[in-house]
Amino acid sequence: MLLAIPQPKTSSKARPQRMLMALGLGLALSVGQVGPGIAQGLPTSFADLAEKFSPAVVDITTSSIVAQPADGQPQVPPGSPFEKFFKDFMDENGGGDGPAPNMPERSEALGSGYIISADGYIVTNNHVIEGADEIQIEMFGTDGKTFTAKLIGTDIKTDVALLKIESPDPLPFVNFGNSDKMRVGDWVIAMGNPLGQGFSVSAGIVSARGRELNGTYDDFLQTDAAINKGNSGGPLFNMDGEVIGMNTAILSPSGGSIGIGFSMASNVVSKVVGQLKEFGETRRGWLGVRIQDVTQDVADAMGLAEAKGALVTDVPDGPGKDSGILSGDVITTFNGLEVANSRALVNLVADAPIGEVVPVVVLRAGASVNLDVKLGRREEAEAGAVPVAQGDLPAEPATTDLLGMTLMPLTDDLAEGLGMAMGDKGLVVSKVDVASEAYEKGLREGNVITEAGQQSVATLQDIQDRLSEAKDAGRKSLLLLVRDGGSPRFVALTIQ
Repeated sequence: MLLAIPQPKTSSKARPQRMLMALGLGLALSVGQVGPGIAQGLPTSFADLAEKFSPAVVDITTSSIVAQPADGQPQVPPGSPFEKFFKDFMDENGGGDGPAPNMPERSEALGSGYIISADGYIVTNNHVIEGADEIQIEMFGTDGKTFTAKLIGTDIKTDVALLKIESPDPLPFVNFGNSDKMRVGDWVIAMGNPLGQGFSVSAGIVSARGRELNGTYDDFLQTDAAINKGNSGGPLFNMDGEVIGMNTAILSPSGGSIGIGFSMASNVVSKVVGQLKEFGETRRGWLGVRIQDVTQDVADAMGLAEAKGALVTDVPDGPGKDSGILSGDVITTFNGLEVANSRALVNLVADAPIGEVVPVVVLRAGASVNLDVKLGRREEAEAGAVPVAQGDLPAEPATTDLLGMTLMPLTDDLAEGLGMAMGDKGLVVSKVDVASEAYEKGLREGNVITEAGQQSVATLQDIQDRLSEAKDAGRKSLLLLVRDGGSPRFVALTIQ
C-alpha cells in the first residue's frame, strides 16, 4: 500500500498514477452529548446528522522540519562547467533567495480527526502526525481558534494515533459504534478536511466489508462516500451518529476519489485507542507460532474433513513451543472460541490477556489435543526478533526432478545462504518449471522443503517415498512444508 502524506497547504497537482493512498483511520463513534441518534432507513437529508456531530470533528495541522526537496531544479555535479550557468540562471529568475539546496525547511500538512471524550482525547491516523514537531487542532465553527495537541501514543500496525488537548470547558465528543453490525448497503457519511478545503461532509454506502490491505490487523470497511487526501483520520458515521470507521485509504488512478475508499473498522480502532489511553502503547497477546490458512487443497492433502482453522507452519522458541504446539498442528479453538482461519486466530490472540493461561485445541494426526498456553506479549517478542539472512544459491550436484521442481539435498554449505541453520535437513529447490503448479503456488529457486506428507525429508529418496505413500493412500495431493529464507508455509501439490 502506498501511504500518502496528508494534503500540504501548498501542494502542486498530483501526477496521474495508480495508487493506494492512505487517508486516515476513523473511529466508530456516536456523539455522546451532541444530540439524539438519527433513525435508520432512507434519509431525506443528512443535514441533521451533520449539524449535530460536526462539532466533534477537527482539522489537524502538523509542522515538521524536513530536508528541502529538489522541486525539479537542475542538479549538476560540483565543479561541472554548467554549475555556474545554472546558479546564475536561478539567481536571475528569483531562485537564489530560497533555502540552500538540501537544507532543512519547515513543512506543514493537514489531516482530520475526531474528539472521543469531553476532556479532549482525539483520534486520528498515525501517518497524519508522524514526525511532527507541533500538532495544532482546530474545531469546526470556532473561527480559527486552535489548540496545541499532545501526542499520547501511536500504533503503526493499525495507523492509529491518540492525541490530547486541554480545554477549560467540556468538549463535544463522539463514541465508538459496533462496526460488526454494519452491512453492505448501509448508509454512511464521512466528515473531515479534504484537500485542505475545510470542514466537509460526503455520503455513500458500505460497499464491502473485511477488506485487507497490508496490515496484520486490517479490517477495512469499503465505502463509496467521497474521501480524499486530507480526510486522513476523519470519522465515518452510521445513521445513528456513531463512528464505525476511520477513513484511511483510497484506490485511485489519479489521486482523487473514484468511490473506492477504505475506513478501518471501529472495533479495531477502539481496542487500540483503549490501550494507548491506558498505557501509551499497545499490548497484544503473543502465541509464538507461524501460521497459514487451511485451504481446500491443503485440507485434502492432510485428510481433513473441513478447510478451516489455522495451520501451524513453524514453532520457534516462545509460548507455543513451551505449551507443546507442533508444526503441522491445526489450531481449531483458542480460549474457547472457534478459529475460522489464520486471520481470526491473529485477532483472538491479540485481544487475549498477556501472561494468562488460555486453552488451545489443535488437530494433530486426526485427533484433537488440548493444550494450555501462557501468552507472551507481541511487542516484546518483535523487539527481540532478528531478521533471517538470505543469500544466493550455490551450485550443487545430485538432483532429481519431481512435481515440476529440480531438488537436491540441503548441505551445511548451502544452509547459511538460504536462511537455514547448520545441521538443518531438507531439500533445496534449484529450479522450478514456470509452467508447473509448483511455480503457480509460489515455489522458487532457493526454497527449502523440510517436510512432505507431514514427515521430515532429508534425502531425495525420502520425498519419493512420501509421494509413493500418498499415491497408495489415494491422496490427490502431497503436502509440503516449504521455507523461504527461513519463513515456513505449507503448499499442497497435485499428484500426477
